[in-house]
Amino acid sequence: MYLSQNIRYLRKQLGFTQSDLAQRLGLKRPIVGAYEEGRAEPRLQTLQMMAEFFGYSLDQLINTDLSTGVSSADASGKALRILPIAIDASTQEERVTLVPVKAAAGYLNGFGDLDYVSTLPNFAMPFPELPADRTYRIFQIEGESMMPIPSKAYVICEYVQDWTNLKTDDRYIFLTKDDGIVFKRVRTIPENRQYEMISDNTDFEPYTIKQAQVLEVWKARGVMSFDLEAFSSFGSGGFREVLGAIGRLEKLVTSR
Repeated sequence: MYLSQNIRYLRKQLGFTQSDLAQRLGLKRPIVGAYEEGRAEPRLQTLQMMAEFFGYSLDQLINTDLSTGVSSADASGKALRILPIAIDASTQEERVTLVPVKAAAGYLNGFGDLDYVSTLPNFAMPFPELPADRTYRIFQIEGESMMPIPSKAYVICEYVQDWTNLKTDDRYIFLTKDDGIVFKRVRTIPENRQYEMISDNTDFEPYTIKQAQVLEVWKARGVMSFDLEAFSSFGSGGFREVLGAIGRLEKLVTSR
């Protein structure tokens, strides 16, 4: 990925200071400095504006060393990916896109297409617990592999840019080439460039996928469900079983 050095190179080619470029793009000078030093990554709108200003395509700006013309495809999980996002036309603020189960197949084919993503339901994120400077998406899941989270629940997710920092046993939504949208806990196997996908429901065996199969990664931050019985039945039955086991153990200990 050559974005940072390309911004610096193209700015100098024009004879601009960071302040000059910031003024032309409607940005603050420290932001331009952060982009050039790789301490921050531009949002899609800013990338599009930069590409148009410099006269290059997004792919060239990101993946080609414009000082030498050398192109590089970064498969390490650190590549900058272009994420289409819905924008509120009146406020220019990001909106949260919802991917329902019925749209899962279409999302696999159109996840990188802004026109397609714009057709999905979207709304402002109403939860104050989620920082406003992140990008979120909500995926509706299907199946019983992550019970007690029920089928048809909605998983609120935060976009993950760098796949090398996935935390072991945390829950993530993966968009994969072969299986589409997958909701699992994860364990990274760096030596084989694989992920072990682990279900919360132990009836489902773990399995591995190659990192090359992954198209997007989203970290689960919360769950919404309208199936209250699924949670209540787990809570009453599951906890009763645990309490019963503790009671039997106490009796066994005191009887000795």
